[in-house]
Amino acid sequence: MEAAFAQLLAEYCLEAQEGETILVEAETPALPLLPHLKRAFLKRGAYPLFRLGYPGEGRDFLLHGGAWLERIPEVERALYERADKFLRILSAENPLEGASLDPGLSLKYQRAWRPLAELRLQKRWALTLYPTVGYAVGAGMGTEEFREYLMGALFLDREDPVGAWRALSRFQEALIGRLSQGKELRIQAPGTDLRLSVAGRRWINSDGRRNMPSGEVFTGPLEDSAEGEVRFNLPAFAGGRRVEGVYLRFKGGEVVEARAEVGEEYLLAALATDEGARRLGEVGIGTNFGLTRPTGLILLDEKMGGTVHLALGRSYPETGGKNPSALHWDLVLSLREGRLLLDGKPLVEKGRFVGLSEPHPL
Repeated sequence: MEAAFAQLLAEYCLEAQEGETILVEAETPALPLLPHLKRAFLKRGAYPLFRLGYPGEGRDFLLHGGAWLERIPEVERALYERADKFLRILSAENPLEGASLDPGLSLKYQRAWRPLAELRLQKRWALTLYPTVGYAVGAGMGTEEFREYLMGALFLDREDPVGAWRALSRFQEALIGRLSQGKELRIQAPGTDLRLSVAGRRWINSDGRRNMPSGEVFTGPLEDSAEGEVRFNLPAFAGGRRVEGVYLRFKGGEVVEARAEVGEEYLLAALATDEGARRLGEVGIGTNFGLTRPTGLILLDEKMGGTVHLALGRSYPETGGKNPSALHWDLVLSLREGRLLLDGKPLVEKGRFVGLSEPHPL
């Protein structure tokens, strides 16, 4: 798996070129992938610079970082300014490492270090995930079972993974063609009835170039348009803890009521990050039917075919979204018992697309 995975990341996701410097950030559980990445980048003439963290390093920084939580070291800024492209590999040994920490610590860090996130967004970047034991346990799977599940999500179980991603991209282009003609989305499911305006906003085809695995189309809803309520029915790891059963009520685009069955302290702290954290920066629709069950990992679950996700906080400027925030937190809703309407007409019904030929299996 590792050699094929590395080749997919270097050639398809980042399209590494001669002379480029690529900053690779990972934790030590991803070590088996790194030699293959090194070779794949070097063969294309790029120079990979590895930034390797140890399990629990993020927790140590939040607990003992002191003034550095609100101050970016110049060497960090220089790394981000000089790198041409970025690859971040989610590879936590324990995704619940920060469960006992004050959620305000991580949110304080996000606010202060936001300029680095903005620098990365201005360049070519990719985000992926390595199958660690911790992720497998969190997903309720055996280690090898989770590894095989991720291979399917990455399309590495296909004879031609790149061809499979290009086929998904074509499906998503057709979906965008339909969405671009509409003005209003309405999400209906148990505990959910929410309206959003997407008039004049640009839909983006996320086909594995940025997120791997991917499989979504997304845009930024009009900042004052969200009206109604939503209950997210999939759990998630966020801020080093588990959050589930999130309920939000919107009025005039702003969250006016919020609660969660698990992790409510983190939810409320996240909403207090800054002024933009109480508004939506993104609405996305999952299209990857290689993802068949929830894992608690947002990178995977938000791409599941037949789901919709909403992000509190920062918009992606390329969508036309204008919501600024240090927060960008995706929350996922399965539509297996719901539907998504575009200008009153069904687009997704009980987890399946209506009027579009789905790309899986390929």
